[in-house]
Order: sequence, then C-alpha cells, then structure tokens
Amino acid sequence: MNDRLAHQVKFRRPAEFEPHARTWMAWPHRQDMYGTTLPAMQRAYADVAHAIAQFEPVTMVAHPDHADGARAQLGSRIEVVEIPIDDCWIRDSGPTFLKLADGGLAGVSWRFNAWGRKHEPYDQDNALAERLLAREDASILRSFLYCEGGSLTSDGQGTLIATETSLLHPNRNPGISKAWVEKELLRMLGLEKVVWLPGDPLDLETDGHVDGMCCFVKPGVVMFEFNPDPSDLHGRILADNLAALATQTDARGRSFEVIPIPEAYDVEATSAVFARSYINFALANGGVIMPGFGRRSGEEAKAAVARAFPDRRIVSIDVGAVVPAGGAIHCITQEQPV
Repeated sequence: MNDRLAHQVKFRRPAEFEPHARTWMAWPHRQDMYGTTLPAMQRAYADVAHAIAQFEPVTMVAHPDHADGARAQLGSRIEVVEIPIDDCWIRDSGPTFLKLADGGLAGVSWRFNAWGRKHEPYDQDNALAERLLAREDASILRSFLYCEGGSLTSDGQGTLIATETSLLHPNRNPGISKAWVEKELLRMLGLEKVVWLPGDPLDLETDGHVDGMCCFVKPGVVMFEFNPDPSDLHGRILADNLAALATQTDARGRSFEVIPIPEAYDVEATSAVFARSYINFALANGGVIMPGFGRRSGEEAKAAVARAFPDRRIVSIDVGAVVPAGGAIHCITQEQPV
C-alpha cells in the first residue's frame, strides 16, 4: 500500500486484547550473541510457543539454516516458516498489524535498526516486516520512522501510549521533532491520540519501551508496574511515568483507571539489561502467558493479572534464560488479529 492509498483506505490498530488469528514468534539461533545460554533460550521459546498454542495457532519464523533444528524442538504443533532473520525479538522487528475496514489485513513496516544500532547485523530483521506481510498477502504501509512494536500499546479505540525515551531517542529518529513522530504514528496506525510517557533513561537495551511498564487491559483501563521499595531507582522511574499518565486522558476523553502490578522486585538481575517485568506478557485468545521467576512477587503479579483478565486462563513460563538479554514474553511474540 503506497503513501497515497494509506490516506484513502480506512484501517485501525486493534488492541492486543481483541481476538487473534495467530501469534508469531522468531527462533533464536545466534551463537555469537547468546553463547552457552542459547539451548536454554531455545527451550524457553519452545515453552512459550506451546503455551500459546493451547489458545491459538503459533507460527515460528526461523532462519533457513536453523529451521530443521527449530522443527525438531518444536514438534508438529508449531508451524515453522523459513525467512532470513538476524535475531529473535519479533515484537520489535516484525510488522505492527492493522485491520482494514473491509475486514482485510494490513500492517506497518517500520524501519528497524536494532534499538539504535546496538547489535549487528540487522538488515534481515529490517526486511522481516515486509516479507512476513507479503507472505500473509497483507497490505503494507511503509513508514519512515524507526520504531519497534514494544514501543506501542493501543486501546483499539484510537489511543496510543508511547514513551519519549525510545521513540524520540537520537539513536532512532535524529532531527525529527516530537510533533512529526506523533503525526506519523497516528497516520500509520489509524489512531487519534498519542499519550506520551517520559519513559526510562536507565534502560540500556530498548531505551524504555512502554511494554516494560504498562499495557491496556481494555479501553480506559491500564495495567501499570510498580516497585514497592521507595528507595528503588527504577521504582521511582515507574512512579514518575504513572504520574504522567494520571494527568492525561485517552482519545475519548476518559481518565485512565489503573490496575497496579509489581515488577519482579525480588529477582536478582544477572545482566545490565535484565528484564524484571511481569507485565511483559502475551495475551492469547482466552489466555495470558506471563513470565515466571518462582518468587513471591510472581504470585502477587499473577493475582493482579487475574483481576485484570478474569475470563482468561493464566500460564506462567520460566523465562530465566531470556530476560538477561533484555526482554520477556511480550518482546518475543507478535499477535495477528482476526
């Protein structure tokens, strides 16, 4: 879909809590990046895939050189498709799916530079969104913006929440004003309003993606992470972002109802980019697949998710091999709407 058609065709970004046709994932294969942790990381990806497959189909993208290995570990229940990829964080490198007014499927192909050139190569991941959308025979909207899916959360009714530290970072979109970034987000996603949060300047991997702090539960209701320790620096950052949210309204003029969820405050970080986030979960049709660390905070987080999604079954997956690399379950999944 070219730029002119993007202005003529009606579409919208559905919320993640709306029905899915499937979930996409991408198989980890980079020995040079993950070293001896790669086998455990692959097992965690397989566990997440099979957990989601209880609720909806899962398709795993695998580099052609590693597709047979993926099939051997995943079994026949998970479809494996061969597309060249550099890395395994499909929330950020994959397309952001849209629904056309006529019921058709479309998606945004953002520019991708591995979170500000933090890892190389990334040319195959930069091409992934268009290749995947073409495979699904979906209309393609190409954006000039460097953006990752983890930077975005939408309510399906015209509201987007995003963070300034990621989308406005000079390693993504230097020289582009906040107003132009906002205009492009609204244009590409068929939305009406961007709610900006300050973000997280201490996040060394994603530069403060929104999916590490909050998500929509339903229109007007947001789940937001907190740390109960008043002396915790990251807890203060989360509190500052929550305070910023409290001053704003959504596209329909509603103030936000907030459901608090703890971060994994009692889990020791084993890397500088360790993702201590329970809110970095994946929604599926009738389910929530959330990170598990085997700590008390996890029981508190699970109870919060149960309050937020009382009609969904909650499945916790040990992601101890994944989170030291900077992300969790939301980061490794991408939902395709019905």
